[in-house]
Amino acid sequence: MGIEEKKFNFNNTKTVNKPIQLLAMKKLKIVIVAAAALSMSLAASAQNKYGATPDDSIACISNVSLYQEFYKQKAYTDCYEPWRQIILHCPRFSKAVYQRGERIMDAMIKSATTEQEREDYIQELMAMYDTRIANFGEEAKVLCMKANTLSLYKPKAVKEIYDIYAAAVKANVSEIDENYITLFFKATVDYVQAGYADATLIIDNYDIATTRLEEIVEQVVEDTLKVQKISGYINNVDAVFSPYANCDQLVEIYQAKFNENPNDVVLLRKITDIMMRKGCTESQLFFQATENLYNLEPSPSTAMRMGTMCYGKKQYAKAVEYVQDAIKGLTDKKDLYRAYLTLGMSYNGMNNYSQARASLLKAAEVDRTKGEPYIALAQVYASSYRSIDDGMGGRSAYWAAVDECRHAKSVEPTEQIANVADRLIGTYAAYFPKKNDAFMLNLIDGQSYTVPGWIGKTTIIRTR
Repeated sequence: MGIEEKKFNFNNTKTVNKPIQLLAMKKLKIVIVAAAALSMSLAASAQNKYGATPDDSIACISNVSLYQEFYKQKAYTDCYEPWRQIILHCPRFSKAVYQRGERIMDAMIKSATTEQEREDYIQELMAMYDTRIANFGEEAKVLCMKANTLSLYKPKAVKEIYDIYAAAVKANVSEIDENYITLFFKATVDYVQAGYADATLIIDNYDIATTRLEEIVEQVVEDTLKVQKISGYINNVDAVFSPYANCDQLVEIYQAKFNENPNDVVLLRKITDIMMRKGCTESQLFFQATENLYNLEPSPSTAMRMGTMCYGKKQYAKAVEYVQDAIKGLTDKKDLYRAYLTLGMSYNGMNNYSQARASLLKAAEVDRTKGEPYIALAQVYASSYRSIDDGMGGRSAYWAAVDECRHAKSVEPTEQIANVADRLIGTYAAYFPKKNDAFMLNLIDGQSYTVPGWIGKTTIIRTR
């Protein structure tokens, strides 16, 4: 059908009821006279809001009043023809014309009596989004709206839906909000499952989706409710990605590509990025890709990858060396956060607990929305219990560890953090001193207690 010129017949009582018909005819006469009188004065603006020619401006103004009256009365099918004439003659009249167009076209699609008529209306709606982009911009945002709308009317149009989302991401991914990012990733999985691409596309687009969601979190970091909402979207993306996130599956997908192009820097970045993100840093493929990337492109980023690789190999001293070198040149908040986290865990592997804590707290300072540094710090406290001389075999270290787990949940109240923290709390609570043993040391449940040694934190006595 498209947005081509059509004859507008007010005598069509099938489309327009009698009271509205009379009102429409009366208004049309008034508006046409007014439009003709104003056409010369509108010449300057006709190139914009009122169309490209005086005739366009007359047609535009004639139909605006009708369209607005019908829309006000929720007579959406009656609204269709004057609305369509506005799109045709003065597409820059108002963005609201396009926003209302979704409801108008929905009414027309639902009123269709044949499949072909329904399809024609859907295609006209798709063309409306393109016209909006041509006249009001916001390409990425409107393309996402277009893709989502198409998925509602034609959910089986998997390829077309994905192609529109992909075009939006290519246009400007930074304009796309969290809801559409998750829909883009779901469309990616549907596209791959339909056989249009291999699983590599899912991995690549997972990186795009999570990177964008993390950027949004950074933009709203002071808004706790908003952060929680975005964290929920990240969890949704992770859940969809989960079947493809197994380290063995990632190796299977990327090993052949690496073997074919072991010195392709773009490929090496993808391999190391996704494997770092999914914690697959102990695989041989990650080691090979990391070494090749570092040799080809030495930089703070590749130094960070080398540090991560050494940490995975339990070469903690080397990991510290590489990560410290990387930190000197890193400026991105996300990269610095990950660097300090890795540095802290590497120090812990060396039993350098004080440096481990300092690094983990630095990570927490860089990103105050993350509970992960406190989870790691809890593990540092627990792993250092043998160094604590408290007369209870170092068991007071577990009190401090549980405190950090609870703090992690308060900082990042997500299901993922809660699950990890609760599991650790259950483990550590099993190592609390027995009530009788604590009593022999004049320690009573609920009293304040400062853990001795390097920990030096004030906590609460708890027994089992």
